[in-house]
Amino acid sequence: MLLSALVDRFQLHYHWETKEGQVYLLVKTGKELHLQPSKNKDDYPWAGPVAGGLPFSDGIQGINETMANLAERLSPILERPVIDRTLIEGSFAYKFRYPGDEPNPDIDSVILTSVQGLGLKLEPSRAPVKILVIDRVERPSAN
Repeated sequence: MLLSALVDRFQLHYHWETKEGQVYLLVKTGKELHLQPSKNKDDYPWAGPVAGGLPFSDGIQGINETMANLAERLSPILERPVIDRTLIEGSFAYKFRYPGDEPNPDIDSVILTSVQGLGLKLEPSRAPVKILVIDRVERPSAN
């Protein structure tokens, strides 16, 4: 919807390209998974921080979340695509509180540690990434 508004208002011309880029692969560690099958499949899927506040700032918890949903939610925070390679099917509830005692820890390290607390890990890798390329944009027309 936003893209169509930009096309209309700014005469935006764009196209999509696929290029090799940096990603994280969400994989199992080989350790015990700390995921409980969702009790109520009708619950709205959600993932976020344990006590509220900034996204994933104090750990990670989820309700009725699939691993694909978790990967999708982590992507904007980590500022690169996260690809689910866990091969874990179903939806889960999970909770892991970040054990750090720093008042303002680095959000990437909180997420990496928290994901490991679930029995998963994020591996840096390279993979094809879809990117938006702007070909032309003009000043907006008068209202």
